[in-house]
Amino acid sequence: MKNKQILFVTSHAEGFDEGVSYALDLAKTLNSNISVLMLNKKKLTEKFEDVMSIVAFAEEGDFKTAQELIESDLNDKYEIRINALKKMCAEAGVKMDVSSAATDLYSAIKNLLGQNDSIEMILLSPGITGAAAVTSKELNRLVKTASRPVVTMARNAFAA
Repeated sequence: MKNKQILFVTSHAEGFDEGVSYALDLAKTLNSNISVLMLNKKKLTEKFEDVMSIVAFAEEGDFKTAQELIESDLNDKYEIRINALKKMCAEAGVKMDVSSAATDLYSAIKNLLGQNDSIEMILLSPGITGAAAVTSKELNRLVKTASRPVVTMARNAFAA
């Protein structure tokens, strides 16, 4: 029998670690492992800027630099963030595995649930649910079709 898991969905961007402490506490309480899904969903303007930089190098015939830009943008940040998550989980005594997706929330989760039947709960980080990163339509679709509890997290509001 596989160990039960919590699917913690977070963003590949800054603030990827928001909600990790809650996810770890929940995993320890439920005696579960964590499966982390990192979504790389850049804003349209960021994608456009990245593509334009890559195109500029490619137009000049510098294909090596263009390729390096593509690879370094994803790999460097991804590895640093994964290592930070691994360290946090190891310190908490929780096993984890990591997946990454460059697609919409619904498709990424649906694909992962199809591959991993030990996931018992979906936990969406504040970076995913906050700042209109996910629409209510997407969230409702996920809740209706996931056949698992979907837990959303919000950022803490600080009083001035």
